[in-house]
Amino acid sequence: MNFFFVRDYRHRPRFFSAEPLGPLPAKFSKSRAIWETAKKKVTGLNPRTLLQEQAFERGGRPGDGALRILHSGHADDKAVRTKFFFFLQRMRTRHVLILAGEAVVLPVSALAALLPGPNIFFYVLAILMVIQWQALRGLTRLLHKDHEFVADPLLAEWEDAVDARDEARFPELLERLEKTHGLPSPRKLLWK
Repeated sequence: MNFFFVRDYRHRPRFFSAEPLGPLPAKFSKSRAIWETAKKKVTGLNPRTLLQEQAFERGGRPGDGALRILHSGHADDKAVRTKFFFFLQRMRTRHVLILAGEAVVLPVSALAALLPGPNIFFYVLAILMVIQWQALRGLTRLLHKDHEFVADPLLAEWEDAVDARDEARFPELLERLEKTHGLPSPRKLLWK
C-alpha cells in the first residue's frame, strides 16, 4: 500500500493512503440504530481529516518491511524524513490533547440521556474518540517504523502548481493523480 506525504493547496502537509474511506471498525449490539445514525453524522465530516486519520491507523498497522511513502522530492531525503518526523510528533500531540478534551466532555454528554429521544451527541463523541484513539495508536507505531521515501514527479508538479498558486492547473493535476495512483477523490484530499 502506498502512502502520500504532500502539501495541500494551503501549503499544509497531508498524509494519506490510496485506500478509500472505509467503515468504522467498532460495532455495538445495543442501540444499533442510534449508533448507525451517529456514524453517518461523523462520516459526513470533512473527508480530508477522516482520510488522514484512517491513514494514520493503517500506516501504524503491524507489517513487514518499510512503509512506502511518496513525496514531491523537492527536498533531500534527510529533510523529508525530518519534516515527516516532526509532522507525526505534532499530530500525535494534537491527538492526545483532543482525546483529553473529549474525555472531559464525554461525561457531560452522557447527561443528555436524561432528555427525551436518543442521545446522538454522546454517540457521535464516542465515535470521534474511537477514531482519534485508533489514529493515535497508529501515529505512535508510525514513529517507530522504517520509512521508504520515494520521490514522485506528479506530486512535484502538484506542489509546483501550489507554490505558483496556479489554480487553473489543479483540476488536471488532480485527475492525473487519481488515474496514476488510484487515489479516491484527490480533490477532497488536496483542494477545496
